[in-house]
Amino acid sequence: MSQTDSPPVLVTGATGRIGRVVIDQLLDAGVPVRALTRRPEAAATLPAKVEVFTGDLTAPDSLDPALSGAGAVFLVWTAPPRTAAEVVARLASHVRRVVFLSSPHQTPHPFFQQPNPMADLHADIERLIAATGLESTIIRPGMLASNSLAWWAPAIRAGEVVRWPYGAAQTAPVDDHDVAAVAARTLYQDRYIGGDYVLTGPESLTQAAQVGLIGDALGRRIAFEEMTPDEFRSLSEGTAPCSVVDMLLAAWSATVGQPAYVTTAVRDILGTAPRTFGQWAADHASAFTKDS
Repeated sequence: MSQTDSPPVLVTGATGRIGRVVIDQLLDAGVPVRALTRRPEAAATLPAKVEVFTGDLTAPDSLDPALSGAGAVFLVWTAPPRTAAEVVARLASHVRRVVFLSSPHQTPHPFFQQPNPMADLHADIERLIAATGLESTIIRPGMLASNSLAWWAPAIRAGEVVRWPYGAAQTAPVDDHDVAAVAARTLYQDRYIGGDYVLTGPESLTQAAQVGLIGDALGRRIAFEEMTPDEFRSLSEGTAPCSVVDMLLAAWSATVGQPAYVTTAVRDILGTAPRTFGQWAADHASAFTKDS
């Protein structure tokens, strides 16, 4: 059903992996879309129907033109925390609804219970949103399937052994496309106001098994070799904050030997099963080849 008479939805993080698909999903549903970007040139690949605004979460007043006349916002926080309160206050003064891309920090599973500065920030923003009285929906993806592009693709493209810590740690990777589809649906359907959804893939898989499924998609075996936590810290130096590295190592360590947390939220909202990691790997096989 077309939503062309509804106010536009503003998508932050519009050129990111999830935000970009949210835009496509909204357009497919006939919802008018605005995109917020810090760099106008980054929006050159967005569909012509999208109204592009330049703005930055670190400069809250820069958001006003994009928010004026909008009905809802897809909020992806990509900035330091200091302006969060002012940004949320601005949202509340302009729009009726916000869908916030958060994390499963409330989930009672050891993978999500490790000290995590990003989760603390998400919790603070959730409290700010709740205090405004905005109609809100919180979506909480677990491990994203696309993380493997950063983690394992370089070694796989080079034909090398994938060396990684805690190969026996189990997660339930969720396809970014499913996360975006859920976000879009909750932005324009009133039944999801007040909802709080943890989004996962359909199955618990060890990290080593995930590498194996990428190999299946490529039609070849990929060797996996266990790396020590200290080796991982050295490898990550300069590419990720120490707090993030420590959080990941603690989370993987805590989940060795027990199944990942799996929900039915994607199926419940979309009416279709979440895509498996094997399907995601097949869709993205080209990203793991030498010529990509």
